[in-house]
Order: sequence, then structure tokens, then C-alpha cells
Amino acid sequence: MSPLANLFADLPRSTEKTEQFQDLLQRPGLRIERIVSTGQCSPPDFWYDQAEGEWVVVMQGEARLRFADESEARALQAGDFIDIAPHRRHRVDWTDPTQTTVWLAVFYSAD
Repeated sequence: MSPLANLFADLPRSTEKTEQFQDLLQRPGLRIERIVSTGQCSPPDFWYDQAEGEWVVVMQGEARLRFADESEARALQAGDFIDIAPHRRHRVDWTDPTQTTVWLAVFYSAD
């Protein structure tokens, strides 16, 4: 039997210095991850460039994602989601430091 879990359980305090990443499920070609941000963003000049696709939704809080091929960051709030193609360079420009931002990221094989 699969254990019951909750995305909002055991959230880190807003005083955490780093984002928290937790794998919730892994299968061949699929990984589901909870990301918890408390005001963190990607380091300057850092870009994610991932081999897999990433579908991500903000479940709680607010954030801004920037893509290398776009001039403006995209604002995300609770309920907003986006599918990021493999190797599309992106970064987290901002997460709200006044509240906890909870993301659900689904990474999938590009094949």
C-alpha cells in the first residue's frame, strides 16, 4: 500500500537559507519533486539547462521565472503552471520572501 502524504506537511521555516527539494516519486522517465522556496532565487548568471522536460506548478506563494530567450520574467502565483521544454534555459528570478512558495515539478523524459 502506498503511504499517504501531504504537499504542505513539514514545510521549512521562512528562515531557511536554501531552497528545499524533495523527490516525491521516481519512475523510469518520470520524477515528481516538491520544491519549497522562502525568498531564494537562482544565483546571478546561473541558468538551468535540463535534458528532461519540466512541468511545474506553483501550489502556494509567488515566484518569477525567466527564460534566456525572453526579455521579461514571467510572474507565477498559486495555480499557475508552465511546461518547460528540454534544454530551454531558465532561472528563478524571485520568490516571495514574505511567504512560503511551494512548487510541484514533474520532470519527464524527452523521448
